[in-house]
Amino acid sequence: MRIRVAVAGATGNMGRLAIRLIEEADDLELHAALNSRSSLDEMLGADVALDVTHPGASAEIVEFATGAGISIVVGTSGWSNDRIADIAALVRGHAEAGAVLFVPNFSIGSVLGTAFAALAAEYFDSIEIVEAHHAGKVDSPSGTAVRTAELIGEARRLNGPVAAPHADQRARGQLVSGVPVHSLRMSGLLAEQRVVLGGQGETLTITHSTLSPSSYEAGILLALRRAPEATGVTVGLDALLELGLPGAPR
Repeated sequence: MRIRVAVAGATGNMGRLAIRLIEEADDLELHAALNSRSSLDEMLGADVALDVTHPGASAEIVEFATGAGISIVVGTSGWSNDRIADIAALVRGHAEAGAVLFVPNFSIGSVLGTAFAALAAEYFDSIEIVEAHHAGKVDSPSGTAVRTAELIGEARRLNGPVAAPHADQRARGQLVSGVPVHSLRMSGLLAEQRVVLGGQGETLTITHSTLSPSSYEAGILLALRRAPEATGVTVGLDALLELGLPGAPR
């Protein structure tokens, strides 16, 4: 039996990529392709929805899908822990609500880079994140950087906050879970994240570079195939890879 997928954001780069993958897969079927003029009712009847729109539209799409009992994979950036907690409360309050899987980054390499940074965070007091994306990305920091900073903060819960001197100065970046995050938006880039960890007499840099949108393919397929059996709210592709990071269903 094929999994019927509704794609919101079908005309964007990620939407077009997802539609191609769905059409090529033997176990997936395109149920609906929604653009900015589409009615959300077009999602009805789907087994899974995929949201790859923009931060301003994502919340309405997620709330509609969960209310209709449709599990949804959210690949749109801009979802903080607080906003995700609101969705988790909404899902808990409705027995028939669809599951929600928030995926800040569909790249397996990026997910592993974030996991490595969280693992190392316990051993370094100075940690900062530099993330760079193409000039057309409207939100900053990126969802990947926010997720990485939140996991670093969680990993250091017993150690205390990251050392972030002069954090009141705007040039020092935005603090996310106490971690300075610096965002670049430039032509010639696709996506890159560097986590720089500093200790006594040494630094450790964990870098992931996205060279092609093809790096997202395995993660998109994994999320779509796992979403129908999911429950509650799950954060991060790492939960599906069983990397042991915070993000189990809430």
